[in-house]
Amino acid sequence: MKKTRRNFLKKAGTGIVAASLPSLVAARPEKSYLLSRKEHFAPSEKIRLGAIGMGIMGYNNVQSALKVPGMELAAVCDLYDGRLESSKEAFGTKLLTTRDYREVLDRDDIDAVVVSTSDHWHDRISIEAMNKGKAVYCEKPMVHKLEEGQAVIDTEKKTGKAFQVGSQLVSSILYEKAAEIYKSGAIGQLVMAETYNDRFSALGAWQYSIPTDASKKTVDWEGFLGDAPKRDYDPVRFFRWRNYQDYGTGVAGDLFVHLFSGLHVTLDTLGPERIFASGGLQFWEDGRDVPDLMLAVVDYGDTDTHSAFHLQIRVNFVASGGGGSLLELVGTEGTMTIGWGDIKVKKNKISGGPGYGGWDAYNTFSKAQQADYKRWYEEKYPKSYKMAEPGEQLYRTPEGYSDHLDHWTNFAAAVTDGKQIVEDASFGLRAAGPALATNVSYFGNRIVQWDPGKLTLT
Repeated sequence: MKKTRRNFLKKAGTGIVAASLPSLVAARPEKSYLLSRKEHFAPSEKIRLGAIGMGIMGYNNVQSALKVPGMELAAVCDLYDGRLESSKEAFGTKLLTTRDYREVLDRDDIDAVVVSTSDHWHDRISIEAMNKGKAVYCEKPMVHKLEEGQAVIDTEKKTGKAFQVGSQLVSSILYEKAAEIYKSGAIGQLVMAETYNDRFSALGAWQYSIPTDASKKTVDWEGFLGDAPKRDYDPVRFFRWRNYQDYGTGVAGDLFVHLFSGLHVTLDTLGPERIFASGGLQFWEDGRDVPDLMLAVVDYGDTDTHSAFHLQIRVNFVASGGGGSLLELVGTEGTMTIGWGDIKVKKNKISGGPGYGGWDAYNTFSKAQQADYKRWYEEKYPKSYKMAEPGEQLYRTPEGYSDHLDHWTNFAAAVTDGKQIVEDASFGLRAAGPALATNVSYFGNRIVQWDPGKLTLT
């Protein structure tokens, strides 16, 4: 048995902690950041927010942010005029709207910004915002390219400003419960993990709607390009930027990063060491230059929080079975499966003896030898009796629970109270790094070595 397994049992006090839990529990709603803030919120703790990027995630982020006590929306930036108009319709006509994000950063009455732009703007705007004294909530992945990550970490440390990456699983009470169950030793020594996020629809494959009034006049195309290669105006690239390497990071940066985040917070791990990715463009041949199916085999080394194990990770945009998402941890004594709002733990321990009969050479022995073997086996592996353990436990989050809202509330607490960020720049790169490294592996058709301590390719 590995040393890490013994550490788990020592911390837990028993090897079967999960077996003593009720078969159905609400995953501790009192741990919710939102509930805690509602109880302790002071009216003076106002946070004036500027939103940079008001596409799908920008709009969703603002809606979640405004549910947090003390959060106010002061300004909105977007490069399509229609979204500026829509923002005023949704959040008030007095709202400052602009195409230039620097106008938001220059305002002294704005405390924090949310960066929900295309991936290739994440690092630049986040760094400029922190240098301007703003707290930053940056959408995942934290960076567009691996080499951009360290500058974000350095700026966060230099400025001391709150910086949070937008992978909400890190604030989820569901994943907090999963970490507790895992650390109890309930599934034994971790051997492998499997995680996926599959879809089967045009919208799920990023064929988003393009407004009929999109034009060079209503879209700031040059402002969008930034440091990306120069091209003539193309509304498809602007409104469906996730499909292009120049502005996005494909399924790896958009969805693998969530799966890595959930796994890392569950295991309290720094990340993997070896990655190999495969896949292809199987169906959505709409001009995109990223795959619609990507699979990777990811190897994690032996650490103080887990033994060496292997991860299978997948995103499939042609999942005709309907799609879905889960993370499953497979151990020597059971499995833990984490879905959208529940956790299932199944116990299944291998017997102390190998057994005999069934599909086995025992049946080919002579009757006399079968009798001798049976006597020998029962002497070598005597029966032992113990209390039966429940074969399965189920845990669910409370009805209506939102980890996205909890993630925003965690950010608000960091801004007003100095609460420690749960997904800071270092954690953000520990999730984004392996995700982007799968792109390196896929497009380079090679195995990639990743250093989870130094956060670099090796």
